[in-house]
Amino acid sequence: MTLRHLKILVAVFQRSSVTQAARQLHLAQPSVSLAIKELEEYYGIRLFDRIGRRIYPTEAGRAFYGYALHILSLFEELENRMRNWDALGILRVGASVTIGVYLLPALVKQYQQAFPRLRVEVVVGNSGEIEQQILANRIDLGLVETQPDPDSICAEPFMRDSFCAILPPGHPLACQEAVTLRQLAGYPFLMREPGSAGRQLLDACLSIRQLSVRPAWESASTQALVRAVAAGLGVAVLPARLVERDAREGLVRRLPLREPMERELNLIYHRSKLLTPNMQAFRELCQQFGRQAE
Repeated sequence: MTLRHLKILVAVFQRSSVTQAARQLHLAQPSVSLAIKELEEYYGIRLFDRIGRRIYPTEAGRAFYGYALHILSLFEELENRMRNWDALGILRVGASVTIGVYLLPALVKQYQQAFPRLRVEVVVGNSGEIEQQILANRIDLGLVETQPDPDSICAEPFMRDSFCAILPPGHPLACQEAVTLRQLAGYPFLMREPGSAGRQLLDACLSIRQLSVRPAWESASTQALVRAVAAGLGVAVLPARLVERDAREGLVRRLPLREPMERELNLIYHRSKLLTPNMQAFRELCQQFGRQAE
């Protein structure tokens, strides 16, 4: 068994296809099939069930994948540390859009002040994309607004996040001290796009209260929603921290919700990932950052 065998198995497992794995690795398809066959014969196990044109990992295949990912992660860490020894390596961080825009810049700046010779590479996407990056070992740590589903991902809360209502200045509800979702539902509602963590939470809260809302706007950009509210096009429910500056500048009126909407922001990493001292330092910084924000 070689590292080549492990890389091929990981690619086949992640792609669920010998053909796609061969394309990704720039290998001939028979070479990929042979490598899987050699592993199966060497260990006397079946790694994949071949049903029609698709393949499905067996229980042994899933266990083998966990070990393979861990070994390759260690090897990649060795490569990175040796090739970037003078820079003390690279930290790869991913974040959901909201965290990436409003929290991550301050975190990375504070981190690089402590580790000025370390290079930090950042990827920003939705929470689902960051989870996939973790599973594929393309990033070391992720910061997301959701609780990941896969058991292979560890999640550690580092900060609590609360939502608020934002309204145009002069809105009929703007003079109140707090509002309910039922009150807001009577006006054009501006929302994040379906599938985003904030939208999922809002939809769940509306459903619990048996409120049916048809969005007047849907956007992946929080700032687009804030600007639309400021222009008098409707109301929105967004994370309080994200609209703090806009409310302070008078662009929108920010009101607390009578039925609080809260969530935990999570730091995630692969269960098989070897957390280096640099990664541990970033993990501790996130926890400290969360405590200071309370």
